[in-house]
Amino acid sequence: MFGSWHCTLRVTRREVRLLVTQPQGDLLKARLDTTPCHPRAMLTLLEGLSLWSGEPLRVALSADDDCRGSPGSMLFGDELWPAESPLVRFEFAHRDRPRRRLHGLGDFRAVRRVQDSSS
Repeated sequence: MFGSWHCTLRVTRREVRLLVTQPQGDLLKARLDTTPCHPRAMLTLLEGLSLWSGEPLRVALSADDDCRGSPGSMLFGDELWPAESPLVRFEFAHRDRPRRRLHGLGDFRAVRRVQDSSS
């Protein structure tokens, strides 16, 4: 079973953003270069976080449209996809496009907060 820590890797052409959260809030934020010095550096970092938490880590991998074909080649050496690991499970996350919003009828921010917290 995958633990309560959740990790998101956001890949752009210029940087990688790493966010590790738990239900109580943020645990770790990092901004990294897209070309690590060792091809196993990212996987080893994530495995270390998994060991620290004491449970396997689920990682949502999200890439900009202009680098979707190659997040592995930038972060994981020559691998097309991250190497298998019993400590880390990768899932490709699709960014949601902004939802169309209706205008008028006043301020609905409080309603949206309730809606977001229930989903």
